[in-house]
Amino acid sequence: MKTWTFNDIPGQTGRVAVVTGANTGIGFETARMLAARGAHVILACRSAEKGEAAVSRIMAEKPPGKAELMLLDLSDLDSVAAFASVFTTAHPRLDLLIDNAGVMVPPFGRTKQGFETQFGTNHLGHFALTLRLLPLLEATQGSRVVVVSSTAQHFGRIDFDDLNWERRRYNAWLAYSQSKLANIMFALELSRRLAARGSGVLVTAAHPGWTATDLQRNTGSVRSLNPLFGMKPVDGALPTLRAAVDPEAAPASYWGPSGPLELWGSPGAARVNRRARIAADAARLFDVSERLTSVSMPKSGVTSLKAAS
Repeated sequence: MKTWTFNDIPGQTGRVAVVTGANTGIGFETARMLAARGAHVILACRSAEKGEAAVSRIMAEKPPGKAELMLLDLSDLDSVAAFASVFTTAHPRLDLLIDNAGVMVPPFGRTKQGFETQFGTNHLGHFALTLRLLPLLEATQGSRVVVVSSTAQHFGRIDFDDLNWERRRYNAWLAYSQSKLANIMFALELSRRLAARGSGVLVTAAHPGWTATDLQRNTGSVRSLNPLFGMKPVDGALPTLRAAVDPEAAPASYWGPSGPLELWGSPGAARVNRRARIAADAARLFDVSERLTSVSMPKSGVTSLKAAS
């Protein structure tokens, strides 16, 4: 099987991409490689200082594309709404939305709106962002959404009776796994709903396998083993990029490393957990997420874009 590399990324000149959490790790490498192929990449980051440093690093390579910082805090739905409004006003098109940012096993906390930190940031923040940007995506021919999940989806359970850990004793790893299962369920359900209305937006998903990044700063033993087992971020970003730009990528396809246990290797087709494939649960999660975020699936295409502006 042919190895898929940076050289397989088609030219991206004239295309606009948003990458959340692009100041570090696989998000940074995703943004850097897209700019190197000619894309205008918006690094959607929470920290102005780290985001500006990332933009400077990308532009120092003198890519044919462009890197630009826009502030976004996915743990605050007001910030998500503000980002979407400013972006839609400033940009007439959106070709790629890469829902990459995330938090991993932090101490228990809550987002500004009161959601458990990991579910609120990793899932609900990206859910709201994607739906708010969907009119612009639908108005852009050949656009695509990529939702970044994790192998942790295989350990996830969606507890509809306690999504935000208000009744259970908090377990950071189980909360992380729930948020990552929610990511892949969102991608599959969004793909179904867009297909049902004849939308041209392609939705895919990806995971980076075992990649050594700053995301693992709270993981203890996992972080300590990164020098031995973790792929470099430049390699860990390739499944995301394949999901984003491979012309052969099918709707609702899922990409990850093709090596043992999907932890290492060149990007290829990845396995979706059986729980994520239960369409009724994915539809329920989508509906619940609409209620929790107060953001609903917009009307399709240019009509809704004009209504939102």
